Parts: sequence; structure tokens; C-alpha cells
Amino acid sequence: MRSVSGEATLFNPDPAAYLPHRDPFLFLDRITSLDSGVAATALLQATADERPMPPILLIEAMAQLGGIAAGQREGEGGVLAAFDRAELPAAVSPGERVTVAVRIVKGFGTLFLVEGTAEVNGAVIARASLTLAVGVLQ
Repeated sequence: MRSVSGEATLFNPDPAAYLPHRDPFLFLDRITSLDSGVAATALLQATADERPMPPILLIEAMAQLGGIAAGQREGEGGVLAAFDRAELPAAVSPGERVTVAVRIVKGFGTLFLVEGTAEVNGAVIARASLTLAVGVLQ
């Protein structure tokens, strides 16, 4: 991530620093890039137990990262309002490392249109368009 001046900008790689979610509902393990208001990427390690990860959880991981990318601040909340044009795999195999990426397409006050993808070994396994409400929610 780069700032307007071209210098590297520091950010906290721990998703729990931005989200109220905690285990078992925090699906992101580490944020790898963050350009607030623009885009973000993160890593997700599918659990290594014997069961595949339900692919719908990739949508939630994209929503969590989208809330972070939208610039969610302390004291604010976020809600996945809708998702559209979702393409999901049959399952995510145990132990797979997934790279989740989101891009903010548009912002309308507290509403954000976000495009997200999930990749394993460089191949896109899931994609979706999300609508998020982020801010002080009543």
C-alpha cells in the first residue's frame, strides 16, 4: 500500500483490530495490504480438520475485509446488506490457504459497493459483488 506521497503507510495486519468479530466468526487471519477506501487483501487459512470449509463463508470473509477496506473506524459497525453475482466453489479443502481481495467500487454515504475475490494458488475460486453498510449503525 502506498500513500498519496508515494511513501509506504503502516497498518495493523490483525483483522481483530478493525472488527468486533472473534473466533469462530472472524474468518480472516492476516491483512496483507490495505489502502483505506480503495482496496485490501488478506489471508485465510481453511481449518486443517477433516471437514471442508463451507464456501458461503468466503462471502463473509469478503464482507469482513470489505468493511476494513471501506475505512471502518473504532466504534463503528458494519452489516452485509446484500450480495450479488456470487460464484462459489463446491467446497474449500481443509488446510488450503485462501487469498481474499476486495475493491471498493462505489460509496454512497454509509453504503459501499464492493467486488471481492478468493484465490487458492493464484486461481480464482470465488467472486461476488457485495453491498455493505458501514458506519455508526443505529
